[in-house]
Amino acid sequence: MASEDKSLNFIEQIIEEDLKSGLSNSKLRFRFPPEPNGYLHIGHASSIALNFGLGIDYQSPVNLRFDDTNPEKEEQEFVDAIKKDVEWLGYTWAEECYASDYFQQLYDWAVLLIKKDKAYVDSQTSEEMAIQKGTPTTTGTDSPYRNRSVEENLDLFERMKNGEFEAGTHILRAKIDMKSTNMLMRDPIIYRILHKHHHRTGDTWKIYPMYDWAHGQSDYLEAISHSFCTLEFLPHRELYDWFLDQIIDENRIRPKQREFARRNLSHTVVSKRKLQQLVKEKHVNGWDDPRMSTISGLRRRGYTAASLRNFANTIGIAKRDNLINVSVLEFCIREDLNKIAPRVMAVLDPVKLVIINYPEGKEEWLEAENNQEDENAGFRKVPFSRELYIEREDFLEEAPAKFFRLTLGKEVRLKNAYIIKGESVIKDANGNITEIHVTYDIDSLSGSGTEASQRKVSGTLHWVSIQHALEAEVRLYDRLFTDEAPDSYKDKNFLDFVNPNSLEIVKGYVEPSLATAQNEDKFQFQRLGYFTVDKDSTPSKLVFNKTVGLKDAWEEKGKKEENSINNSLKEINKYFKVETKPERIAIESAIGENIKNISSFSLIQNSLKKNINNNKASLLFSQFILKYSNWKSADFEEEDIKKLYSMSLKSESTYVRSKALLNLRDIESESLRNQFSDEIFKLYSNPSKNASEREIEILAEVAKK
Repeated sequence: MASEDKSLNFIEQIIEEDLKSGLSNSKLRFRFPPEPNGYLHIGHASSIALNFGLGIDYQSPVNLRFDDTNPEKEEQEFVDAIKKDVEWLGYTWAEECYASDYFQQLYDWAVLLIKKDKAYVDSQTSEEMAIQKGTPTTTGTDSPYRNRSVEENLDLFERMKNGEFEAGTHILRAKIDMKSTNMLMRDPIIYRILHKHHHRTGDTWKIYPMYDWAHGQSDYLEAISHSFCTLEFLPHRELYDWFLDQIIDENRIRPKQREFARRNLSHTVVSKRKLQQLVKEKHVNGWDDPRMSTISGLRRRGYTAASLRNFANTIGIAKRDNLINVSVLEFCIREDLNKIAPRVMAVLDPVKLVIINYPEGKEEWLEAENNQEDENAGFRKVPFSRELYIEREDFLEEAPAKFFRLTLGKEVRLKNAYIIKGESVIKDANGNITEIHVTYDIDSLSGSGTEASQRKVSGTLHWVSIQHALEAEVRLYDRLFTDEAPDSYKDKNFLDFVNPNSLEIVKGYVEPSLATAQNEDKFQFQRLGYFTVDKDSTPSKLVFNKTVGLKDAWEEKGKKEENSINNSLKEINKYFKVETKPERIAIESAIGENIKNISSFSLIQNSLKKNINNNKASLLFSQFILKYSNWKSADFEEEDIKKLYSMSLKSESTYVRSKALLNLRDIESESLRNQFSDEIFKLYSNPSKNASEREIEILAEVAKK
C-alpha cells in the first residue's frame, strides 16, 4: 500500500481505487519502457522515479523493457547507456525485456486479425494514404485495398515477412473506422517493411511492428497492471484498448494505460531528436557533454543520483504539461552537495600575492575543516608560504566603500590562515597588476585563540600556495540555451538560442590535497561553487567541471533584466516631456542600450506583446524593441508585428509614427512593408497636423521605396 502519511498523487489514487475494487496487490506490476534510440534525459529520470518509486511503495516488480521496434534508429550503445543510467539512479528492475522478444507472437496476432477480417494489406503510397486518411475536421475515406479478401491479405502479409517486397510497397493496417474523430483510429498501420539489421534479431525479420501495436501487447504479455505514459499518448489510449480487445484472455490481467504530464526543463531541450541534432552538428561534445540534459551528461557534470531523485519528487506528477525552471534542479544539487562535498581551495583567475614580511623559504601546514555541514568530515592540512595566488577580482587598487575584499591599506583574512594588509602593487608595461604586496599579522593565525586572531576584518579570501599548487584545467559550464523555452517558438529554430558562452575553459590552481582526486569526485571550491572531476582527468592533468555556482546567477540576471525593462518603461515617458532633440537622443540611447543587453527572448517577446496598445509610450517602447533588440521583426509573431505597425502609424504622436516609419524603412521583409503602403501613402499625402519636419522627411523617403 502507498504510505498513508502523505497525500497521494492522482497516479497513486488510480492504483488505490483499483485495489479497493478488487485488484490483488500481488497483481501489481509496473514497467519503464524506453526506446533505445538515444540517451535518457532529465524527463526520463522523472518517469523512472515514478515507475520504480511505485514499485518500492507497493513492493511490486518493475520491468525494464526496451521498445525496440525501429531498427533504423536503435543501437546496442543506447541499450547499454540506458541500463547504466537506471542502475546509477539507484533502481533495480525485476526483468529485462525487449519488444523484440515478442516479434513472433505479435506477428501471429496480426495474422489472427487478418483472419478475423480486422486487418488488411494496403498498397497505397504514403502520399495517397495521407490524403485518404482525412483531417481532424474531415472524415477519411476507405482505402481502395480495404476490402481485399482474407486469403489475399494472408498471402501478401506472408510474402512481406519473407522479404519479397521493397520497403514502402505494402503495409498492414488495422480495419477500424475511417470516420472516427480520433485520427489514430482511422485504420492505423500495424506493420511496415524494413530491410534493416536489428541489434538483437539480426536480419531475421523484414517487417517490423509499429510502436502502438507492440506497446500494449508487450504490456499484456508481461502482465503489467498499470502502463503510465506521458500526455501525448492520451489519444493513443483508445487504440491501446482496441488492440487489447482483439487478443485479450479474460483470465489474464489487462493492462490499464493512464497518462501524466511531461515536466519540461527550462533553458534546455529534452527531445531525443533535438539532442541528437546537438550531438551530430557538434554544438556539444557528445551525448554526455555536461551541458546536455541527458542523465549521463548531468552525471558527468557532477549531479548526484540523490539530487535527481529529489528533483523528481519535488516537481511531482501533474495532469498538465509544465515548464520547470532549471533553478529547481540546481537547488536540489546544491542541497545535496552542501552536505557531502569536501571544501577545498582553488584559484581560477590568479594574481600573485607576496607577503613581504613572511620569512623566505618558510612553509606552514595549516589545519582546514573539510565540511562544516558534516561533523564526521574531519580536517586536512593545507600548505602556506610567502607567495600565494588569490583571485584577481578579490583585489582593487582603489576600492569603493562597500568593497569587502583586499585593497591598499585595508585588512582581510586569508581563509584558515592570517590577517593581511594591502601595501603596494607591481604592474607590467601595460599597467596590469602582476604582484600584490601585503604584510601579515603573525599573531592573527585563524583558530589560535589570540586576541589578534579574533580581530574583525571586512572579508575572507581563499588562496593557494604557489609553491605547492597543482595546475588544473577547469571547465566552466553554463546553461546551454539563453532562452527558457528554446523549442517553443513555431517560427524559430531552437538552435538560434544556443548560448555561445555555455563553456569557458580556464587554467586554474588547486591545493595539493586534490592530487589523488578520481573521476566524479565532488568538491566545493570555496567561494566559487561546486566542481567535479571529469573523466578526461589524469594524474598529470587534473580536469574539473563546474557543476553549479553557490548562488543562482541566472535568477539574479533575470531579475536584473526585468528591472531593466521596467526602468526603461518609466524613462520613456520623459521622452515626450523633454524639449530638445539632444535630450530625446540621450533617453533613446540609454533605453536602446538596456534593450541590447537583454538576452532573454521570452522577456523581449512578452514585453513587446504587452506594450502593443493605444498608449503612445508603450508603442514607442515596442518600436525601440524592434530597433535595438538582438532579434529581427521576423523573430516575433507576425500578427503582433502587423498590429504594432498598424497602431503606431495611427498614433497621435509624431515620435511614435516616425519610429515606426524608420523601422519599416529598414525592415528586412519587403512584403511586410508593402502591407502598410496605403497607410504610408495617406500619411505622406495628408500629414498629421502635429507632424514634425523629421516625420515628413521620413515619409518622403519611405513612400519612394
